[in-house]
Amino acid sequence: MVLHASDPAAIEQAVQRLAVGSLVGMPTETVYGLAADADNASAVQRIFEAKGRPSDHPLIVHLAPGDGAHGWRAGVDHYAREVPAFALALMHAFWPGPLTLILPRRAGVAAVAAGGQDSVGLRCPSHPLAQALLTAARAHGVHGVAAPSANRFGRVSPTTAAHVAEEFAQLPDAALLILDGGACPVGIESTIVDGTRGYPVLLRPGMVTQAQLEAACGQPLRERDGAAPRASGTLESHYAPNAKVRLMAAPALQAALDLLGADARHIAVYARAALKAAPGVAVRRMPDNAAQAAQALFATLRELDTAGVKLIWVETPPASPEWDGVRDRLQRAAA
Repeated sequence: MVLHASDPAAIEQAVQRLAVGSLVGMPTETVYGLAADADNASAVQRIFEAKGRPSDHPLIVHLAPGDGAHGWRAGVDHYAREVPAFALALMHAFWPGPLTLILPRRAGVAAVAAGGQDSVGLRCPSHPLAQALLTAARAHGVHGVAAPSANRFGRVSPTTAAHVAEEFAQLPDAALLILDGGACPVGIESTIVDGTRGYPVLLRPGMVTQAQLEAACGQPLRERDGAAPRASGTLESHYAPNAKVRLMAAPALQAALDLLGADARHIAVYARAALKAAPGVAVRRMPDNAAQAAQALFATLRELDTAGVKLIWVETPPASPEWDGVRDRLQRAAA
């Protein structure tokens, strides 16, 4: 069942679903999430089952914004036993927004959502419909909502309510209610920073860049290593369409197009450069702006999958920091 944001009963129905352990498709500014009460173990288990996601692969808990500039602090204190100063500085700078902090988890809360780890990922989203849902849910005793991307595990993330409905068409209406908040404005998942080791570690790039993070917390971010906790979206292969994705520089991409035969209907190209392609090739223009490219990325991959192409040749994004999130998602899609 899909309810639009304009429906006055939408939030109340969604909260009722969360309260009884059902799942809710929830828009955020990044991607749509598959949401359940983070403290309801059986409800969180339904997320893993619906997605086909390994139960040791942790979920991100979304918090209500609360009253005042830092009203999310009550939610943080419910789930985290410790908040380092640099993590708090990042929250102040980027919440509500597309940043997740991994923090030491308080015993007895969100164990299933955390994949059995003693850490938990927390985020306060900025999407107004997500905030309305989280605020209403908190009034009913729901401290936070576990909400990984609302897609089957490893596949392309959803950025519209229609994408969510396509992913879980097999579920009955009683099992999933989807809130339609329009297309997600950011379009790729949040930046993730590990705050469990006394210094910040970048686990997943996103549209909040490393330079912005370092400026906000006053210290350099270290790179992910083997000691990092498991976190969402950090597997080598992820965000993958059914078609095979190959990344190429523009000259190599043009050379490959020049070698194609007459029948190229199974190939699609997603590039910023102006390329010459045979009539049968599905060509899509990648925006030159990193934020616009992120917003369009997953929707474009889904569209090409629906068109039935077998190969998607993508021009490698620039190496500049603002493209890190887009480049990361494409590299994992191609893996």
